Amino acid sequence: MQTRTLGPFEVSPIGLGCMNLSHAYGAPVAAEAGERVLLAALDAGVTLFDTAALYGFGANEELVGRVLKPHRQRITLCSKGGMAGVRCEDGVMRRVIDGRPSTLRTNCEDSLRRLGTDVIDLYYLHRWDKQVPIEDSVGELSRLVAAGKVRAIGLSEVSAATLRRAHAVHPVAAVQTEYSLWTRNPEIAILDACRELGAGFVAFSPLARGFLCGDLTDVGTLHDKDIRRAMPRFAPEAYAANLKLLDGYRRIARDAGCTPAQLALAWLLHQSGHIVPIPGTTSVEHLRNDLDAANVRLPAAMIERLNVLINEFTVVGQRYSAQSANEVDTEAF
Repeated sequence: MQTRTLGPFEVSPIGLGCMNLSHAYGAPVAAEAGERVLLAALDAGVTLFDTAALYGFGANEELVGRVLKPHRQRITLCSKGGMAGVRCEDGVMRRVIDGRPSTLRTNCEDSLRRLGTDVIDLYYLHRWDKQVPIEDSVGELSRLVAAGKVRAIGLSEVSAATLRRAHAVHPVAAVQTEYSLWTRNPEIAILDACRELGAGFVAFSPLARGFLCGDLTDVGTLHDKDIRRAMPRFAPEAYAANLKLLDGYRRIARDAGCTPAQLALAWLLHQSGHIVPIPGTTSVEHLRNDLDAANVRLPAAMIERLNVLINEFTVVGQRYSAQSANEVDTEAF
């Protein structure tokens, strides 16, 4: 089995993003279906599993913890705090970004309980709370390391400048940010900063939230609660323009002898040895297809064809709405 270095860990070259088993793309899948995906990933050699307090407001951590607890020593278990569900005065659970040290400690304790483990291998600050100095949030994460509750810390959706400020407080093992052919923001600075500091890079949404699978041709079929409905790239007019890229993309996949999803993942794996993509899926068949991307070899000329076809100038629409974009470290973009 191939491996890649992620901070102090050696992990499978492709991990599993567990979010959509409980969160984000409509109604959560049945628990039994989620169990099948998790165990199939384990059986196929996946050793990196990524969840968060936010996903399903804790339900995803409970699922991952229950299914993988018997196999805890075989995996690198990742979770996130600093963005979680909070029950508001009207009784409704809402997503809240809160990077205060006391909140991060509570988030971590809650995650440990739900995951059924004594230590989280890689614990991320899910979002930088701009009301709290990054040094304060990372300082608390470092205390969680010292307490033996966390083995290594990571950051999600931060700029290179913020990464350097955080790294000065405590070594950052990994940065997690959206990265794919159609989201090139990390190429501005954060990939170079990770390489410079010895941090791994975890690419979420490596299949462009389904676009690069090649079979999402009608956004009108998305579930009413699917988060993509609020994303500018998936607005009907923008998505219609983006669909024009797919014919050429499918041709390159055929030339490479792989599926469109495998092509997207192989492109990422070829960018750098310190990148680990974490596609998510609710299908065992799709999971196995994704993992086979580690065996796809792309010649330089084919990578160039992909870069010319799909990039920040040929994709129509921003990845987040204005409100959501304000919640990430926009200096990165």
